[in-house]
Amino acid sequence: MSTQAPSVPGVVAVGRAASRWRAIAAAIVAVPPAYPGTVILLLLAAFMRPQLLSLTLLPLIVRQAAPLGLAVIGQSLVMRARSIDLSSGGVIVAVSYILTSGLFRVPDAVAMAMCVVLGLVVGTINGLLIVRARASSMIVTLSAAMILLGVVIALSQFRAPGDAPEFLRELARLRLSGIPVPVLVWLAMLIPAALLLKVTVFGRYLDAVGANPQAAALSGIPYLRVIFVGHVASALISVLCGFILVGFVGVGSVTLGQELALNSLAAAILGGVNFGNGKGGMAGPAVAAFMLTFLFNFLTSLGLGEPGRLMLQGAIIAGAALIYSIGKR
Repeated sequence: MSTQAPSVPGVVAVGRAASRWRAIAAAIVAVPPAYPGTVILLLLAAFMRPQLLSLTLLPLIVRQAAPLGLAVIGQSLVMRARSIDLSSGGVIVAVSYILTSGLFRVPDAVAMAMCVVLGLVVGTINGLLIVRARASSMIVTLSAAMILLGVVIALSQFRAPGDAPEFLRELARLRLSGIPVPVLVWLAMLIPAALLLKVTVFGRYLDAVGANPQAAALSGIPYLRVIFVGHVASALISVLCGFILVGFVGVGSVTLGQELALNSLAAAILGGVNFGNGKGGMAGPAVAAFMLTFLFNFLTSLGLGEPGRLMLQGAIIAGAALIYSIGKR
């Protein structure tokens, strides 16, 4: 019995086919999970809850995704520089209290300006502690959130604050050419942020710092200033999230936006942004913000209550952390 060895052209063809499949597999793995996840979710909704895709509900879900979409912009900026921002929940609660409590008897415009100043102060303190004292960004920003929440609870004694400014409530309901204004605000922040990363010196600095801080410092890049600016920008974006959320809800709350910090972290990772590898733009995290918001609405329509939603939220964040750890290998 004799065996016939494959011809050399045959071996070459098999090798090329294997390389092609490996390239296809690598391209699929490189796609941020948010894109296939959103497609699968929309297909499931089309079969199980088609009303969620109607022209009535879908714009409302996109509008609902706007605060998370904004928060993930700030989170993505700091993550690309190997940092993290968990202070957004505290900033939003403080914004809600300033705008609705009546503690400061000033016009609404002045109260909003005070919120912006608060964001500047929080971002500056976070940035200084991280770049000057070299403190852990996770500890610093989480502490800032806890301090702000504690101050609000001490002042309010868990009493519900008052109504939101009429201007913000109208803004949350308003549409321009059929598009909700909060979505336009989201786009107005998203597009410049994407251009900032793609075409500006700051974007290139951000990627260089994230890829290798020591090399960035040796090449003369002001890497500490880059991280500092990222945290200030993230805190200011959290203030904007607070404006939109207060407008949505219509009243103040000491629990407003508490889930945004971790959800923005999960959305950034699911959207392809990783801690400092210089990969991922702003489109992926934006899709991930929509995907998470749509997912929560989808599960609510299936009868999943708040406990189930919290468990799923935790599972998604854990999954995002797993994706991050795999991506580092």
